[in-house]
Amino acid sequence: MGVARLRTLLQTHRLVALDTGIFIYQLAANIRYLPLSDAVFAWLLRRGHAAVCSTVSLAELLVPAYQEGNERRIHAYYAFLGTFPNLTWVPPIIEIADEAARLRASYQLQTPDAIQAATAIYSKASVFISNDSVFKRVREIDSLILDDLL
Repeated sequence: MGVARLRTLLQTHRLVALDTGIFIYQLAANIRYLPLSDAVFAWLLRRGHAAVCSTVSLAELLVPAYQEGNERRIHAYYAFLGTFPNLTWVPPIIEIADEAARLRASYQLQTPDAIQAATAIYSKASVFISNDSVFKRVREIDSLILDDLL
């Protein structure tokens, strides 16, 4: 049910922004969310579809592998992330940092969350896909929360 709804929603978008959790669910093969993350990444592989993600997500994704000293896992993550030519990693440039500060002040977001939302807004994504309900507060961009689809 949730997957079909997600696929339908994705068809109305050409450029989406992705939060870290989408990658975590996919890489960890999370049973509850894997069908949803599969749908997002299948959508992303299609011509005419694109996604943006803050490099903050990359920093968050790699922490456990670095803590374990697991070079193989680090390389596997980079290999997976490199399979999506329609995925653009966006660094927190000055304009994004400024927007993040404004969002943090307006919505009491944590800095990484504010950077994620600011990246989505700056990149002109039409929706931010996450599983963190904190993004529902941000009025400047529509948020699609995975738990709302289940």
